[in-house]
This record gives sequence, structure tokens and C-alpha cells, in this order.
Amino acid sequence: MSESNFESISTEKRIFNPSSAFSDSARVPSLEDYKTKHAETISDPESYWASVAGELEWFEPWTKIRDESGKPFLKWFVDGKTNITVNCIDRHIAAGQGNKAAIIWEGEPGESDARVLTYWDLYREVNRCANALKKLGLKKGDRAAIYLPMIPELAITTLACARLGIIHTVIFAGFSSNSIRDRIDDCGAKLVITADGGWRRGQILNLKSIVDEAIIDCDSVTDVIIVKRGHGDPFPCKVKEGRDKWYHRIIQDQPIHCEPEKMDSEDVLFLLYTSGTTGKPKGIIHTTGGYMTYAYDTTRNVFDIRPEDVYWCSADIGWITGHSYILYGPLLNQATVVMYEGAPNWPDSGRFWELIEKYRVTIFYTAPTAIRAFMKWGDEWPKQRDLSSLRLLGTVGEPINPEAWIWYHELIGNENCPIVDTWWQTETGGIMISPLPGATPTKPGSATLPLFGIEADVLNEEGNSVEAGLLAIKNTWPGIMRGIWGDEQRYRDTYWCKWDGQYYFPGDGARKDEDGYLWILGRVDDVVNVSGHRIGTAELESIFVGHSNVVEAAVIGSAHEIKGQCLVAFITLKAGVDASPEIIDQLNQLVIQDIGKFAVPERIIFAADLPKTRSGKIMRRLLRDIAEGRTMGNVTTLADPSVVEALKRRYAEN
Repeated sequence: MSESNFESISTEKRIFNPSSAFSDSARVPSLEDYKTKHAETISDPESYWASVAGELEWFEPWTKIRDESGKPFLKWFVDGKTNITVNCIDRHIAAGQGNKAAIIWEGEPGESDARVLTYWDLYREVNRCANALKKLGLKKGDRAAIYLPMIPELAITTLACARLGIIHTVIFAGFSSNSIRDRIDDCGAKLVITADGGWRRGQILNLKSIVDEAIIDCDSVTDVIIVKRGHGDPFPCKVKEGRDKWYHRIIQDQPIHCEPEKMDSEDVLFLLYTSGTTGKPKGIIHTTGGYMTYAYDTTRNVFDIRPEDVYWCSADIGWITGHSYILYGPLLNQATVVMYEGAPNWPDSGRFWELIEKYRVTIFYTAPTAIRAFMKWGDEWPKQRDLSSLRLLGTVGEPINPEAWIWYHELIGNENCPIVDTWWQTETGGIMISPLPGATPTKPGSATLPLFGIEADVLNEEGNSVEAGLLAIKNTWPGIMRGIWGDEQRYRDTYWCKWDGQYYFPGDGARKDEDGYLWILGRVDDVVNVSGHRIGTAELESIFVGHSNVVEAAVIGSAHEIKGQCLVAFITLKAGVDASPEIIDQLNQLVIQDIGKFAVPERIIFAADLPKTRSGKIMRRLLRDIAEGRTMGNVTTLADPSVVEALKRRYAEN
């Protein structure tokens, strides 16, 4: 977080109390109720989580709630057997809710592509897909990579994998072929599910072509399933005989029932890859019983969700937000979920508000990056639409600045909707810190208080509780990651490296105010949060130095009005090589090729040298000072202090 944003949240004193109308019908109706129940869940977490899990269906009961004997490798609901799709779908049909809308989907082109799937429809489609996967020879424990746009088949195929115990790894459909290859190679995926194409701001995305390039040398892949995205043939693609199958053909004659796999609570449900401080993405492991229980509980408490709600999270299922709060959490709670394929400003800047009005959305969950963009596009867009159906708003992905919070509250919520500003990570599986909408007085920019069963604090390096320092989670919870795929030591070193391994370390800085409210200050490692996407700077630096004319690269995150943070790259070229627009284009293309367009730096600054200590370490702190126009910190340890002044001039010229 930038220094200016830190100052704004440090002085933020406004408090917004839940309305009595909302609190009167809320699951948790007051701050006193929250505090009492939270204290109970901290003193006896096992009783709390047993009661939550007991509301779901299990084939076999657990013998022990929690096993921390192998900490940091944990187990929850030991020996319990369940299947998450039974709880997302079958359970609701058995309760007589089969004809209720489960998913309302609209594609980017508009109404002609709209589809509604009831829980019965979802049951039939998931089971037919699961039977098709069984016929291909896929079984429990196999890995499947899913690279699809935001279409119903993304939800269907993900759930079909879960029904069979096939470990799914969903890959955001903006990633490059190299990023896909890295993930497939890491987990040894046998199956790739993709589409012939997709839409983004009116442009065709040739997804199958990207997959073809990605898997040229992936020996583990035996089958590719292709979903036909549109009518006619707008997305031409090559089909490899024997390996590639059309989705609609392989499911057409399949039975509409597939017996669900009895999954052990600790069987792996999915892998999701996230950037780290080294170049290699981490395959975060989430298991079945604990993740299911946590997604179910946090969805109902944070969003106060009801079966009659029309719930829309604007994220992509390719990210953890989409896993927990588009797919699993809402379906576990029998909600009606809106899915939208396109961009928020296509065909115009009022697209989101049009959809909220059209489908009478009651709960809307989006990113601060999107909110700041909406502000920039102008108040006239939401004012043209009837947003009176909204009863709750949420934010996710990064800390929200108070100005954006107030705009969201006034323009979108009409000052009537509580805002849940949520903090959590891919690794946590679900929301950890958030207001409860009927109970918690909110302060713009603060994630407020930990959820039930979560004990959070702000510590210094010595493990003492302080006002401003490092966010730490003392206890464990059912949704916590179970490790990094194929790399146990990296899991220990990344998340349990501080305070003698007694606290989970998420890598964020935080401040705690006089009311005990938590204010998240952003990453303290070399991971940059760009529009809610975590991008490791080491990953980008390794890409840049791979260019034949680049000697050295340093990438930092800098404050950005819309994105929250943006990437700035400082590049040193070989002697005799001139900086040019062509070099910049080549470097950007390398990023697009290896990661995707969303990771392209905002600026590339060429420098004869970078600020280094006498031992040769690049001082990225000074580069951040330059990028954000701050007064330089201590430069006495630099080998050549004049480098900083030269860089400041170069930055100003660019």
C-alpha cells in the first residue's frame, strides 16, 4: 500500500452502523452477539466446527475434529467421508429445491446467450460430464487442468471432477501457453478441458490454440476436451485425432446419474496456482471436508446469504474467489448465482449495472480495482439503472481505499447496503477477516474483525503484539491450505517461517486500531497485487533477464489510482544497446508469452545501473521511493549513491 493510502486509513474515523432493518433479520444481529460467539469459537473451536460440518451431508462420520500432531501439516474431520457435489446439488434436490435457479449465466454478446440452470439441470449436466470423464478412464486422484472462459461448462466440468475425486486445477483464461504448461507439468495433469474460443471486449480469444501450444511437450496429457463456445463457427480450431474430443459429443449419450466418489475429508479437492517470491508458481492444495465446511460457513455468515438471494461475484472461477464464492460457497448455501463472461465496460461502461437491474441481484461482490474504474467512468452509468434490489455489497482482492468505499456505499448501495470488506487469500480457502453485515460497525478501508474460529493479531518480528506490524493467524481453521504440491519445505518456509512456527504468516502487513479493527496494509514480500492478481516480481525479473540484451532487471510495485498497485520495471541493457520502443515491445511480449497480458508492467525504465548495496543487493525500497515520488530513504549503504539521482531524472523524463 502506498504511503498516501496508509496516511488516509490512519486518519479515517468515520463509522457506519448496520441498519436496524438489516440487523433485525441477520444471522448475527449485533456486535455483542458477534463478540460472545467469537470468544466461544476461540475457546472451543472444535465444537464450533463440528456443529457447522454437522449441517452438511457425510457418508461416514469423522472420528476426530482436528489433528495438529503433524503441524504445519494438519487434518480436519479425520476419517470422515463426503462429496462436495452432493452437498452443492443433491442435498438441495432432496429438499425439494430442484426447480430453483442455481446459475443464471449471460455471455458477453448479450441476451441471445443467456442461460438458466436449475439445480436439477446442474445435477444432470454434472453427472453426464462425470460419466463421460469416467468413460475416458479418469479416476480419483488424477489431475485435470481446466482452461475455460466464464461459461456454465466451467462450473459443470469443475463440479464433475469433484464428483469423481479428480483433482481439478482451474487456470484463468488470461494466462499464456507457458503459464499453462508450467501448471500442467507441475501437477502432471492427464486431462485438459478448454473451449474453441471465448469473448473479451468484443474480441475473440483463441483458447484452443493457446492450449495446443502449451501441451506440445506435456507428456502427461492424454486427452483434451473442447467445449464449443458459440453457435456456428466463430472460433475455428484444430482437432487432433485420438486426443481431442468435443464436449457436446462425449456427454450426449451419458446417463444423468453418476455415483459420487466417497471422498475422505483429507483427499485433495483441487490445486490452485499462485505467484510467490520465487519464479515458480505454487500449487496450493485444498482438501475436501475442511474446505467445504469453511466455504459453507463463511458464505452464509459474511454475506448473510439466503436461498432467495440472487448473488453475483464478478470474479473469475480461475481465481480462488471464484472457487469459494461463485461456485462452492453459494451452491452449498442453495443460492442463485449469476455468472457473467464479459468485461465490466463492454459494450459500454454500464454493463454491470445493467445486469444487476436485469436479474434483480441482491448481493454484489467485486474488487476495489473495479470500483475505482467505475468511479472514473462516471456516476451517470449507475444512476441510469434501478439498483434497488441490492441489499448487501462486498469487496475482495486488495485493501479498499476510503474514497472508493464511500462512493460504493453512496452510489451503488444508496446508503442502505452494508459493505463487507473481506480479507483472505488463495491459501486460506475462504474469508478470514470481515465485517458481519448485521453486527459490525464498519470503517471505510478496514476489514474490521476476524470471523468465527479465527484468531488474528498484529505482531513484530519477535512475536509481540503491536499496533503496526505483520498480520498473524494464531490458530488453524478447516479451510487452511494443506501444503504446496510437491514441495513440503517451501510450504514450511513460506507460511510457517516466523514465530517458531506457532502462527500462520500470510505475508501481509497490518495495523490494529483502538477498537481492535484490522487494517490490511498490503504485501511485505516481493509479491505485487495488481487488480487483485498476485504477481511475483522474481517471476517477471527472470523473464526480462532472459532477453539477450538485458543485463539486469528489478521489478517493484507502485501505487496506482485504479489498479491499487501497478508494476514498474527497471532494466539495465548491455553496453552498446540503445533503449528503444522496439526493446520495450519485445520485453512486454515476453511477459505476455510467459504469463499473460495482465502482468505487463505499467512502465519500463532503462537505467545504466541500479541502486545496490556494497554487497551487490538491489535496494528495491529506493526504487519504490522513486516510482512513488517519495523522499529518499537512507542511501548511505549504497555502493554508488549517484545512481539514485540518475534514476530519478530518468524516471521523470519517462
